[in-house]
Amino acid sequence: MSKILRKRTASPLPTGTPASPASTDSRPDALEEAFLDFLSAERNASPRTLINYGHALGRFRGQWQGFRSWPEVTADDLRGWMFRMMKAEAGRATVRLHFSALRSFFRFLQRRHGLAANPLEDVRMPKAERKLPVVLTLAQLEELLALPLTLPKDQQAPAWGPARDAAILETFYSSGLRRQELVDLNAEDIDPVSGVIRVRGKGRKERLCMLGSHAMTALQRYRHEAGVHSGPLFLSKVRRRISPQAVAAILEKYLRASSIPLRITPHKLRHSFATHLLDNGADLRSVQELLGHASLATTQIYTHVSTERMKQAYRSAHPRA
Repeated sequence: MSKILRKRTASPLPTGTPASPASTDSRPDALEEAFLDFLSAERNASPRTLINYGHALGRFRGQWQGFRSWPEVTADDLRGWMFRMMKAEAGRATVRLHFSALRSFFRFLQRRHGLAANPLEDVRMPKAERKLPVVLTLAQLEELLALPLTLPKDQQAPAWGPARDAAILETFYSSGLRRQELVDLNAEDIDPVSGVIRVRGKGRKERLCMLGSHAMTALQRYRHEAGVHSGPLFLSKVRRRISPQAVAAILEKYLRASSIPLRITPHKLRHSFATHLLDNGADLRSVQELLGHASLATTQIYTHVSTERMKQAYRSAHPRA
């Protein structure tokens, strides 16, 4: 997939030479490229979605023994593919991602390229696993958030590195941002008076999020020490926009130095943000807006977390629980 997708015009389905079975060529064919162009230009899909969907299509085309061309794929082929993935112990989320990519792709072929029927139209998506999100306690979060400014300074990091790391962790927990949303922040997105930040979320949708006083103090310290007045908010040591991988590495660094026994990703700080809001009386709709969830059902998972935490507190504290 090219780095910048070129917009293509609709064309009839090709009927040329079929692809060889079990091809290992991972490059998208013409129909796949047209679909990814459509997602990028017309649906404002995120770069991560384009990568995931492109990978899912290429994996099916390259590894499914019966594949000849996209118009010849049947519902039985697709059921067999999902069964094969689950038999290979692929996670339920991975199977659902591949299902979504293939179903969207065939809908696109129907609407733009004259495919007679979507072979996945009557095939059910595997049910999602109902795993409760991992959430840090308030004590664990306070330990984690204090570490950047208390650990010995890394001599290879810039002088403002600890202040940046503290601001990143505080911003994550204070606002509930996704990792890419935090990386994409610019200095101009922060209102220093109100503590409101403008966030560009999935599908390039903008929303407003809040920053608490601790996060604002950490950001002001970092921006003063690093001299960040405009452009990318969080910088790498060479003063370019920090990468998502670097953000994950920063969190991992402080987790290793902590007593927290859990493996925590940046997204789990988002889980902690939502759960703690609900624990303390925030209404579900407000949490949905702050998280940028399109569906309230997505946010409701955190009510289950809060209820489970309440049950655990009751069982551990009540003498006749």
